[in-house]
Amino acid sequence: MHIAIIAITRNGARLGTRLREGFPDARLFVLQKYAGQAGKGAQGFTGELSGLVRSLWPEAEGFVFVMAAGIVVRLVAPLLESKEKDPAVVVMDDGGRFAISLLSGHLGGANELACRCAFITGAREVITTATDVNDLPSFDLLAKEEGWVIDDLCRVKTLNALLLDGEEIAVVDPTERVRSYCRGRGKLSFFDTFVEALQSPAKGYLFVTNRFLPPQLQSERLLVLRPQNLVLGIGCNSGTSADEIEEVVLANLKRLFLAIRSVKCVATALAKRDEPGLTAFAAKYALPLVCYGSEELNSIPVPSPPSPHAQTAIGAIGVAEPAAMLASEGGNLLLKKVKSGNVTLAVAEMA
Repeated sequence: MHIAIIAITRNGARLGTRLREGFPDARLFVLQKYAGQAGKGAQGFTGELSGLVRSLWPEAEGFVFVMAAGIVVRLVAPLLESKEKDPAVVVMDDGGRFAISLLSGHLGGANELACRCAFITGAREVITTATDVNDLPSFDLLAKEEGWVIDDLCRVKTLNALLLDGEEIAVVDPTERVRSYCRGRGKLSFFDTFVEALQSPAKGYLFVTNRFLPPQLQSERLLVLRPQNLVLGIGCNSGTSADEIEEVVLANLKRLFLAIRSVKCVATALAKRDEPGLTAFAAKYALPLVCYGSEELNSIPVPSPPSPHAQTAIGAIGVAEPAAMLASEGGNLLLKKVKSGNVTLAVAEMA
């Protein structure tokens, strides 16, 4: 985590030095007149504090402010966007007695950052998120730890309220991560199928799945967490548009009841790494493009017969299937190669 530590007093500068020593990637900013107390590496500033924070806000993953909490609230309020985007914000007092998680406690990591600040300086961490202080699980924190995508972040608040009220939540989770994470905390019941869970007397529902859920299974009290465990293996002719690739991908995912938000990456041949339509499609969905050379592609046994076109063009017996299998690290091929227009697609699920 790239952290910006900002102090505006002499004692704060000294405390900031201790913090910087505990965070290898941290940058320390202090008022210029206290730069001597902050030691080598500290960056002095003389302009408006608000301007400094505004300039650092887009790039820092976390902030530690050594100053009064009221000052920090006024500084960051105009910069806030959403729980998904805002960085972690921790406030420490000038005396180093408290490390307060002020903003983005779970998804941003401020609760963890406050605990680390407290450990480094001997302060006491102050955590106010309701699930934490009541020793209840936090589903958004679980998603962050597992690298899962939250379908609708507003539903986290709904399920947290149910947890705090002691209401039952029905869980469907083939990964078993929820059970191990919660360790008996909260009133959770576990089911094998979505229908069984929705027919239970539970007041809320938690589904961990890469499946597309039809409207009849939707509920305002349903939180869906998406493991990113699908790989799209894509081959295409030169000049294929991003729209055509997208149309083929979405149509086949819908046919398989698979969610695009569970896709981890797009895999293809090294020869296609700069294909405009393919790179534009991957960028639209914020998916990394993973590329393999022909020798790597040829080393993977696949169910479909060799492609004469791929052999002639790049010397590979195929692209979509072997690329999907390589990127899924030996996972299951959910969709064998299908060709539609200028696009060839295969889908694999990571093991």
